[in-house]
Amino acid sequence: MRNAAAALVAIICWAGLAIQFSATFANQHHVVPTLWVLLRFFTVITNLAVAIVMTWVATGGRASARLLGGITISILLVGAVYMLLLRGLLELSGGALLADLLLHKVSPIAMALWWLLFAPRKALRWADALWWCLYPLGYFAYALARGHFDHKYPYPFMDVGKLGWTQTLINAGGIAMAFILAGFVLVWIDSWRPLGSRSSSR
Repeated sequence: MRNAAAALVAIICWAGLAIQFSATFANQHHVVPTLWVLLRFFTVITNLAVAIVMTWVATGGRASARLLGGITISILLVGAVYMLLLRGLLELSGGALLADLLLHKVSPIAMALWWLLFAPRKALRWADALWWCLYPLGYFAYALARGHFDHKYPYPFMDVGKLGWTQTLINAGGIAMAFILAGFVLVWIDSWRPLGSRSSSR
């Protein structure tokens, strides 16, 4: 059941990524430019990470509690930021609309449910929330570096050209703090989960 559920999560993510690739390819017409555009987005990178890890788990691979918690809190951040800051900014239709649904809404819910039901229990530490925060901070640095050279920023709250560096860095700090707090909540939830799921190495 655990592996089958992991496979379902992976399928959701892979399907969303494939549909998004197809929709973007229709505008870019070449594979490399399409990948370059898509890999600008936290949503795409995070769904790709979830897809890879859950495919590994579905085929019998072992994943640490820290890694599973990290991808769970990251994909939940994708959903939360979308719902709070990005929803409705673009008018989507067809494949792009379906990809938007899968990548921003369905995959966060599916991953969260899988983690609650099947991830190793009482295996997380408070320090894990700080380690997890390195991912969005690293992404911010990567996205801002890309934007510095091509003047294209993936999200409005990261647009240095419009907001300036001060406000952009304040936004980054706010998201990082929210990420850490959400990580603490996940660790707290894990501490209350009854034992029963098989353990995994950290």
